[in-house]
Amino acid sequence: MNDSPFRGGGGGSDGGNGRTDAPGILPEAEAFIGKWIGHFTNLMAIIGGLVLTAVMLLAVASIIGRALSRLQWPMFSGLGPIPGDFELVAMGTGMSIFLFLSWAQFNRGHVTVDIFVSKLGPRGLAWLSTVTNLIMTVMVVILAQRIGEGMASKQRFGEITQILEIPVWYGYLGGMFGLWAFALVCAYTVWRSLNEALGAGEPAGGGA
Repeated sequence: MNDSPFRGGGGGSDGGNGRTDAPGILPEAEAFIGKWIGHFTNLMAIIGGLVLTAVMLLAVASIIGRALSRLQWPMFSGLGPIPGDFELVAMGTGMSIFLFLSWAQFNRGHVTVDIFVSKLGPRGLAWLSTVTNLIMTVMVVILAQRIGEGMASKQRFGEITQILEIPVWYGYLGGMFGLWAFALVCAYTVWRSLNEALGAGEPAGGGA
Protein backbone atom coordinates (compact mmCIF):
# COMPACT_ATOMS: atom_id res chain seq x y z
CA MET A 1 0.00 0.00 0.00
CA ASN A 2 1.40 3.36 -1.03
CA ASP A 3 0.51 6.18 1.37
CA SER A 4 2.60 8.79 -0.41
CA PRO A 5 0.69 11.93 -1.43
CA PHE A 6 2.53 11.74 -4.75
CA ARG A 7 0.62 8.73 -6.01
CA GLY A 8 0.55 8.22 -9.74
CA GLY A 9 -1.54 5.10 -10.28
CA GLY A 10 -4.82 5.96 -8.57
CA GLY A 11 -6.28 8.24 -11.20
CA GLY A 12 -8.71 5.93 -12.94
CA SER A 13 -12.28 5.46 -11.75
CA ASP A 14 -11.61 1.72 -11.47
CA GLY A 15 -8.79 2.39 -9.00
CA GLY A 16 -6.11 1.48 -11.57
CA ASN A 17 -6.68 -2.27 -11.12
CA GLY A 18 -7.05 -2.95 -14.84
CA ARG A 19 -10.67 -4.16 -14.68
CA THR A 20 -12.32 -4.61 -18.04
CA ASP A 21 -15.89 -4.83 -16.69
CA ALA A 22 -15.94 -1.40 -15.02
CA PRO A 23 -18.96 0.71 -16.05
CA GLY A 24 -18.69 4.06 -17.75
CA ILE A 25 -17.31 5.54 -20.94
CA LEU A 26 -14.18 3.70 -22.10
CA PRO A 27 -13.13 2.91 -18.52
CA GLU A 28 -9.96 1.06 -19.57
CA ALA A 29 -8.75 4.05 -21.58
CA GLU A 30 -9.70 6.40 -18.76
CA ALA A 31 -7.72 4.36 -16.22
CA PHE A 32 -4.69 4.15 -18.53
CA ILE A 33 -4.70 7.87 -19.32
CA GLY A 34 -5.32 8.66 -15.66
CA LYS A 35 -2.21 6.75 -14.67
CA TRP A 36 -0.01 8.87 -16.95
CA ILE A 37 -1.75 12.11 -16.05
CA GLY A 38 -1.03 11.22 -12.42
CA HIS A 39 2.67 10.86 -13.20
CA PHE A 40 2.58 14.15 -15.12
CA THR A 41 0.93 16.06 -12.26
CA ASN A 42 3.46 14.59 -9.82
CA LEU A 43 6.26 15.93 -12.01
CA MET A 44 4.58 19.33 -12.22
CA ALA A 45 4.27 19.50 -8.45
CA ILE A 46 7.92 18.54 -7.98
CA ILE A 47 9.04 21.24 -10.41
CA GLY A 48 6.79 23.74 -8.64
CA GLY A 49 8.30 22.73 -5.31
CA LEU A 50 11.83 23.19 -6.64
CA VAL A 51 10.97 26.62 -8.02
CA LEU A 52 9.38 27.65 -4.73
CA THR A 53 12.39 26.35 -2.78
CA ALA A 54 14.74 28.36 -5.01
CA VAL A 55 12.60 31.46 -4.48
CA MET A 56 12.67 30.92 -0.72
CA LEU A 57 16.45 30.53 -0.66
CA LEU A 58 16.83 33.62 -2.84
CA ALA A 59 14.68 35.67 -0.49
CA VAL A 60 16.53 34.44 2.60
CA ALA A 61 19.93 35.16 1.04
CA SER A 62 18.82 38.64 0.04
CA ILE A 63 17.45 39.42 3.51
CA ILE A 64 20.60 38.16 5.21
CA GLY A 65 22.79 40.14 2.83
CA ARG A 66 20.78 43.30 3.47
CA ALA A 67 20.92 42.82 7.24
CA LEU A 68 24.69 42.18 7.32
CA SER A 69 25.43 45.14 5.06
CA ARG A 70 23.80 47.46 7.60
CA LEU A 71 26.29 46.39 10.30
CA GLN A 72 29.01 48.30 8.43
CA TRP A 73 31.65 45.79 9.37
CA PRO A 74 34.61 45.55 6.98
CA MET A 75 34.20 41.81 6.60
CA PHE A 76 30.65 42.34 5.30
CA SER A 77 31.43 45.30 3.07
CA GLY A 78 30.71 43.39 -0.14
CA LEU A 79 27.35 42.06 0.98
CA GLY A 80 23.93 43.48 0.26
CA PRO A 81 20.51 42.56 -1.07
CA ILE A 82 20.36 40.57 -4.30
CA PRO A 83 19.51 42.98 -7.13
CA GLY A 84 16.00 42.46 -8.43
CA ASP A 85 15.15 39.95 -5.73
CA PHE A 86 11.50 40.99 -5.56
CA GLU A 87 11.18 40.63 -9.34
CA LEU A 88 12.50 37.06 -9.25
CA VAL A 89 10.38 36.21 -6.20
CA ALA A 90 7.22 37.50 -7.91
CA MET A 91 7.86 35.51 -11.09
CA GLY A 92 8.92 32.33 -9.32
CA THR A 93 6.07 32.33 -6.81
CA GLY A 94 3.44 32.88 -9.49
CA MET A 95 4.88 30.13 -11.65
CA SER A 96 5.03 27.61 -8.79
CA ILE A 97 1.39 28.24 -7.83
CA PHE A 98 0.21 27.47 -11.37
CA LEU A 99 2.34 24.31 -11.41
CA PHE A 100 0.67 23.01 -8.23
CA LEU A 101 -2.91 23.37 -9.51
CA SER A 102 -2.86 20.28 -11.73
CA TRP A 103 -1.74 18.03 -8.87
CA ALA A 104 -4.43 19.43 -6.57
CA GLN A 105 -7.13 18.86 -9.18
CA PHE A 106 -6.05 15.32 -10.01
CA ASN A 107 -5.79 14.28 -6.36
CA ARG A 108 -9.07 15.97 -5.35
CA GLY A 109 -7.11 18.37 -3.19
CA HIS A 110 -9.19 21.53 -3.59
CA VAL A 111 -11.04 22.83 -0.55
CA THR A 112 -14.67 21.71 -0.32
CA VAL A 113 -17.50 22.59 2.06
CA ASP A 114 -18.62 19.10 3.04
CA ILE A 115 -21.48 20.29 5.24
CA PHE A 116 -23.53 21.06 2.11
CA VAL A 117 -22.96 17.69 0.43
CA SER A 118 -22.70 15.35 3.41
CA LYS A 119 -26.13 13.89 2.68
CA LEU A 120 -25.20 12.84 -0.84
CA GLY A 121 -24.12 9.28 -1.46
CA PRO A 122 -21.04 8.25 -3.47
CA ARG A 123 -22.89 8.45 -6.79
CA GLY A 124 -24.46 11.79 -5.89
CA LEU A 125 -21.02 13.14 -5.05
CA ALA A 126 -19.70 11.80 -8.34
CA TRP A 127 -22.46 13.57 -10.31
CA LEU A 128 -21.76 16.77 -8.39
CA SER A 129 -18.05 16.43 -9.13
CA THR A 130 -18.80 15.90 -12.81
CA VAL A 131 -20.67 19.21 -12.97
CA THR A 132 -18.13 21.16 -10.89
CA ASN A 133 -15.18 19.73 -12.81
CA LEU A 134 -16.86 20.72 -16.08
CA ILE A 135 -17.39 24.26 -14.79
CA MET A 136 -13.78 24.33 -13.61
CA THR A 137 -12.56 23.23 -17.04
CA VAL A 138 -14.47 26.01 -18.81
CA MET A 139 -13.28 28.65 -16.33
CA VAL A 140 -9.63 27.57 -16.57
CA VAL A 141 -9.71 27.60 -20.38
CA ILE A 142 -11.17 31.13 -20.36
CA LEU A 143 -8.57 32.26 -17.80
CA ALA A 144 -5.74 30.73 -19.84
CA GLN A 145 -6.95 32.49 -22.96
CA ARG A 146 -7.15 35.84 -21.20
CA ILE A 147 -3.70 35.47 -19.67
CA GLY A 148 -2.41 34.45 -23.09
CA GLU A 149 -3.74 37.71 -24.49
CA GLY A 150 -2.01 39.57 -21.67
CA MET A 151 1.26 37.77 -22.41
CA ALA A 152 1.00 38.66 -26.09
CA SER A 153 0.45 42.30 -25.16
CA LYS A 154 3.51 42.37 -22.88
CA GLN A 155 5.57 40.72 -25.60
CA ARG A 156 4.32 43.06 -28.31
CA PHE A 157 5.17 46.20 -26.34
CA GLY A 158 8.49 44.82 -25.07
CA GLU A 159 7.80 45.43 -21.38
CA ILE A 160 10.69 44.56 -19.06
CA THR A 161 11.23 44.54 -15.31
CA GLN A 162 12.67 47.66 -13.74
CA ILE A 163 15.95 46.34 -12.28
CA LEU A 164 16.97 43.13 -14.06
CA GLU A 165 15.28 44.13 -17.33
CA ILE A 166 13.77 40.67 -17.75
CA PRO A 167 10.97 40.56 -20.35
CA VAL A 168 7.75 40.54 -18.34
CA TRP A 169 6.18 37.94 -20.62
CA TYR A 170 8.67 35.34 -19.36
CA GLY A 171 6.70 35.15 -16.13
CA TYR A 172 3.46 34.77 -18.07
CA LEU A 173 4.95 31.89 -20.05
CA GLY A 174 5.44 29.72 -16.99
CA GLY A 175 1.94 30.51 -15.79
CA MET A 176 0.48 29.69 -19.21
CA PHE A 177 2.09 26.26 -19.21
CA GLY A 178 0.71 25.54 -15.75
CA LEU A 179 -2.77 26.80 -16.65
CA TRP A 180 -3.14 24.78 -19.86
CA ALA A 181 -1.90 21.71 -18.00
CA PHE A 182 -4.50 22.47 -15.34
CA ALA A 183 -7.18 22.70 -18.04
CA LEU A 184 -6.11 19.33 -19.44
CA VAL A 185 -6.31 17.70 -16.02
CA CYS A 186 -9.69 19.33 -15.36
CA ALA A 187 -11.02 17.86 -18.61
CA TYR A 188 -9.76 14.43 -17.58
CA THR A 189 -11.41 14.69 -14.17
CA VAL A 190 -14.76 15.33 -15.88
CA TRP A 191 -14.35 11.97 -17.61
CA ARG A 192 -13.22 10.30 -14.39
CA SER A 193 -16.11 11.69 -12.33
CA LEU A 194 -18.64 10.76 -15.00
CA ASN A 195 -17.42 7.17 -14.99
CA GLU A 196 -17.60 7.14 -11.20
CA ALA A 197 -21.16 8.48 -11.36
CA LEU A 198 -22.11 5.72 -13.80
CA GLY A 199 -20.43 3.16 -11.59
CA ALA A 200 -19.98 2.74 -7.84
CA GLY A 201 -19.62 6.46 -7.15
CA GLU A 202 -16.87 8.69 -5.87
CA PRO A 203 -14.35 6.98 -3.57
CA ALA A 204 -14.41 7.90 0.11
CA GLY A 205 -12.62 11.18 0.80
CA GLY A 206 -12.89 12.39 -2.80
CA GLY A 207 -13.37 16.10 -3.24
CA ALA A 208 -12.56 17.01 -6.85
